[in-house]
Amino acid sequence: MAAGHSHGSTDGAPAATGDFRVRLGIAFALTATIVVAQLIGSVVTGSLALLTDTAHAVTDAAGLLVALIAASLMRRPATSRRTWGFRRIEVIAALGQATLLLAVGVYAAVEGIRRLFEPPEIPASELVVFGVIGLVVNIIAILVLSSGRGANFNMRAAFLEVLNDALGSLGVIAAAIVIWTTGFQQADAIAGLFIAALIAPRALILMKETAGVLMEFTPKDLDLDDVRRHILELDHVEELHDLHASTVATGLPTISAHVVVDDSCFADGHAVEVLEDIQRCVAEHFPVSVHHSTFQLETSRISEQESAAVRHP
Repeated sequence: MAAGHSHGSTDGAPAATGDFRVRLGIAFALTATIVVAQLIGSVVTGSLALLTDTAHAVTDAAGLLVALIAASLMRRPATSRRTWGFRRIEVIAALGQATLLLAVGVYAAVEGIRRLFEPPEIPASELVVFGVIGLVVNIIAILVLSSGRGANFNMRAAFLEVLNDALGSLGVIAAAIVIWTTGFQQADAIAGLFIAALIAPRALILMKETAGVLMEFTPKDLDLDDVRRHILELDHVEELHDLHASTVATGLPTISAHVVVDDSCFADGHAVEVLEDIQRCVAEHFPVSVHHSTFQLETSRISEQESAAVRHP
């Protein structure tokens, strides 16, 4: 019996994830400034749109702080007790941020519907001032985070939060202008519902993707049936079982399997060649390149013994 393990870089090496701590720190400071400014504005104006956007900004600030902590933990190396280090912390952080975003969206939707029927008086001039302040600061934060938004789940969640908050600020400004020019007070509630509509779908998508990673579902765009078919077409491969694939963190898909080969492979040296062929196959032939792979080569007799042990533990 032989086993093979392949990886493209040092186990748990954090360098692959990129270091975005400075950018996240700047974005957090900017968002915290928005929270203070908009909290004052929501108290002064009584605006639901601004209050919702403030709650959203609070969520953003908390999420960015979590993202900053996660980005720091991700840099820690692997140990014998934590074999992947803290690479998966970025997934947990993104899931937490998405959950908070969804909660804010639900609150905005419920309160927005109520205020459609009972609209309070909103001072439009003050509202537009605070909306512009929020928009300007959010645009700066977007520029800070934009280049790293696709690096991992953590950065993607942080960027989406700031982007959604900027769109929320646009909604606040639009509501202020409508109220200022027409006196239509329900515009504030409509803006709050608009913000909720922006938040909820993105939060749900991010929750679904991060939950899939935590549940160790097969990586997106990797067809395990296709992987099985390719491996079975290799010379000397007779059977394949216990094929599993999952994602540890962004950019770190893994795959493992038990591969049954001709008995002669262990006598004539073909086992090493077969192992190299399998590892090359999963690294090069599919949309998702898997460089972190573990394959156990075994004879049909060993495979039958394993099957019997599973049936009769």
